[in-house]
Amino acid sequence: MPRISAPRFASARATLCAAALTALLAALPAHAVPLRWAAQNDVLTLDPHSQDHTTTSAILQHAYEGLTRYNEQWEIEPCLATSWTTVSPTQVRFQLRKNVKFHDGSPFTADDVVFSFDRIRQPQGTMQIYVTGIKEIRKIDDHTIDLMLDSPQPILLRNLVDFRIMSKTWSEKNKATQMADYKAKDENYASRHAAGTGPYEITSWQPDQKVSMTINKSWWDRNKGNITEVSYIPIKSDPTRVAALTSGDVDLLTDVPTQDVGALKADAKLKSIDGPETRTIFFAMDLGSDELRGASVKGKNPFKDVRVREALSLAIDREAIRRSIMRGLSVPAALMVAPGVHGYDAALDKPRAPDLARARQLLAEAGYPDGFEVPLNCPNNRYVNDEKICLAVVSMWRKIGITARLTAQPMSQHSQLFQRFEAPLFMLGWGVSTRDALYALQALARTRSGGADGSFNFSKVSDPELDKLIDAAKSEIDTARRDALLRSALTRLRDQVLFIPLHHQVRPWAMRSNLQTLHRSNDRPEARFTTIK
Repeated sequence: MPRISAPRFASARATLCAAALTALLAALPAHAVPLRWAAQNDVLTLDPHSQDHTTTSAILQHAYEGLTRYNEQWEIEPCLATSWTTVSPTQVRFQLRKNVKFHDGSPFTADDVVFSFDRIRQPQGTMQIYVTGIKEIRKIDDHTIDLMLDSPQPILLRNLVDFRIMSKTWSEKNKATQMADYKAKDENYASRHAAGTGPYEITSWQPDQKVSMTINKSWWDRNKGNITEVSYIPIKSDPTRVAALTSGDVDLLTDVPTQDVGALKADAKLKSIDGPETRTIFFAMDLGSDELRGASVKGKNPFKDVRVREALSLAIDREAIRRSIMRGLSVPAALMVAPGVHGYDAALDKPRAPDLARARQLLAEAGYPDGFEVPLNCPNNRYVNDEKICLAVVSMWRKIGITARLTAQPMSQHSQLFQRFEAPLFMLGWGVSTRDALYALQALARTRSGGADGSFNFSKVSDPELDKLIDAAKSEIDTARRDALLRSALTRLRDQVLFIPLHHQVRPWAMRSNLQTLHRSNDRPEARFTTIK
């Protein structure tokens, strides 16, 4: 046996010890890095096909994935699909990612995509817009599908981001193949449980208290941050929400009260990032019923008269709301889409100054010289200063003889009310998740068809000329012609006052100084891009 010199023996022993230590450290559980994130409203459901609601989507994007996704620069990149090829203008072939498992352990295959396509189109949900223009999804083999289109779809890949894939096996096992009817307050297993393919697993949801998530160690991709656990905590009260951040009870606050922005920025323990949100806050009116529910006018609907709608808009002092209520964190709006959305045109987005005399004249010409009474429904825990804005607008409308009887309630109740068509006049905010104006136009303003057209049209807008413009924009692949169609549609929407836009939100996020994350203009933080040092 050859002799080993003492120095060589010591070196070898050191190498072995280092290797053993490395192996030991690798075997130890990773240090938990929890993210505690607070905002003012809760999710509505854990069903990814049910409700087109930003907070719900912000949570569910951690658990459920689409065929495509956005990267840090808002560029489309592969997700559950690895590539796609245009076979013809109305046929696109997608190669699906292999060796992906859902959180329950079931394998991801083409069957899950076909199942999810059939499920998301069920009429009790509001997410059909994300599969608009898709006639059929054909399974070619376990990891190849063809999307058969009604016509060319210029924003197909953007729409598919929020077409979240569910496990067919899990849904069948848990009797959740049919979506529960949210507006009727129905629930099933998928309403309270989740099993996607995404970077985090939702382990529990305690309504109005907390959504808990833990990292999916079997995720097919790699997190760019270091967060291993996420707690989402809805806190309705502004002072309580701010106190939770300043005391260190939460790490991230995405609903920062406007009056506290300055103080939070001055706190050395904190930092903030901000930017425009692709969200417009507006009022919707019942434009279809022959009589307004709960209004003082009987036998007819004042909102069918454009003069009444124009009067309501002219009575609103948007600049005063921006200055006094929003503390400068809003952009007064005339358009129904915000800066950052394809199709937006700053030249069109110039709201008229308030004109009470003209508003009263318009009401008189429409046959309502003394005004009328109407219920107004608003959320009180969803948008920045939502109830305060509604209270201010009630006072502004009173000056022209319109008495709006305000009911403000949590978004979960507010949403169920207007989805049952029981709100003749209501506040809503619309964030453009696809970053393309067609999404807002088709969902909100296209005549309802029971599918993607009018999927969120709960104010019964139905304008044939507008429908023609929207339908043409769906399949126009020439950018210049398509932009002209979007411009014409947005202009008609504005000039016919089919909605009353108030402003585009500017959204600051406040956080502990040791937290780094990307500000997202869709108001959806992503834990996979978040690091706590």
